[in-house]
Amino acid sequence: MQTLSPPTSNALNLNHVVRTRRLLPTRLSVKCAYAFEPASYGVGSSRADWQSSCAILASKVVSQEQTSSADKNGGTADHVAAVNGHKAAVGDFQLVPIGNLAEANNKPLPPKPLTISDLSPAPMHGSKLRVAYQGVPGAYSEAAAGKAYPNCEAIPCDQFEVAFQAVELWIADRAVLPVENSLGGSIHRNYDLLLRHRLHIVGEVQLPVHHCLLALPGVRKEFLTRVISHPQALSQCEHTLTKLGLNVAREAVDDTAGAAEFVAANNLRDTAAIASSRAAELYGLNVMADGIQDDPSNVTRFVMLAREPIIPRTDRPFKTSIVFAHDKGTSVLFKVLSAFAFRNISLTKIESRPHRNRPIRLVDDANVGTAKHFEYLFYVDFEASMAEVRAQNALAEVQEFTSFLRVLGSYPMDMTPWTPSSPPH
Repeated sequence: MQTLSPPTSNALNLNHVVRTRRLLPTRLSVKCAYAFEPASYGVGSSRADWQSSCAILASKVVSQEQTSSADKNGGTADHVAAVNGHKAAVGDFQLVPIGNLAEANNKPLPPKPLTISDLSPAPMHGSKLRVAYQGVPGAYSEAAAGKAYPNCEAIPCDQFEVAFQAVELWIADRAVLPVENSLGGSIHRNYDLLLRHRLHIVGEVQLPVHHCLLALPGVRKEFLTRVISHPQALSQCEHTLTKLGLNVAREAVDDTAGAAEFVAANNLRDTAAIASSRAAELYGLNVMADGIQDDPSNVTRFVMLAREPIIPRTDRPFKTSIVFAHDKGTSVLFKVLSAFAFRNISLTKIESRPHRNRPIRLVDDANVGTAKHFEYLFYVDFEASMAEVRAQNALAEVQEFTSFLRVLGSYPMDMTPWTPSSPPH
């Protein structure tokens, strides 16, 4: 099977990431209406620094209010206030009364200072978010990003790893990436990247896949000599293409929307692409056949990634994703699974991946010689929130049997109903 390289697109690549990083502002100023020294914090400051800043601002406000109360009651203004555990005179802060400032300038009160809650937006706060996805405009990942965060600014990336880096470098606020398909199975590359990077899963979205056969306007099926698309899309439409009489060459490209872009950019009148109907609109192609997937129940599951985890809750269904390993191989898997079964916690997925740092374990036995065993990492999704005691106890027990355990995220389940696509007639 020949691999075609689509033309250069506007997708974010590694060079763009490095270049953009130098253009980003390196300092962030927090301004308030009080007369004190302005504080500046680097983009990479810790949450503790932000909390300290907010505590100082709040303490000054409290101190000012206490001063006003003391003056009204005949007291003095040189009482001592505590700021972050240190005592200091209120006069040292040089506070400017907000009420008098507003009256003098005839302007409304200034906005409130930033708080920690402002820095942790809810996962559905999509109207102000920049969301990275892999592919070019018209890709299914772009549709998943729009479903997860309506009205977001979608940022195309040419590779999965670039989408991870875009969030880590503050080029994007979120990333929406596929992890499994109901027909093609798991996307192993993204499972490996979840372990390599320190992003957190903050949500999931399931997107029905609706494939279309696209070609340039005026092209007829009998003129086609090949069909191009992503390898999984080609396999998911194999039987339908045969029924349509398209016994032509089938060649793979990087993604579905990239196939549509390739046909349009090169004016290929003998080539059709398998992609979404949105890709047809974007690249001026004609939909020759709609809904050509072999199985109408074709769904891809995407996860939403962020720099900070969300606070788990118990008022709605939650899912938690973990990864673990053990020095003794797969012998402890039964013990780990029993920790969930004992507490009536349902597992929705279990996936094993080779342990890249230690792929093979040697076991020496004087009687039978040396045996080689593969080492694995196990990815597990279970239906429970980390705010539930049973989930906390289950992971505490799992930790006793494992040498490595990491919680990838505890996040709301996608409960959106969907209707399977209708097969073509």
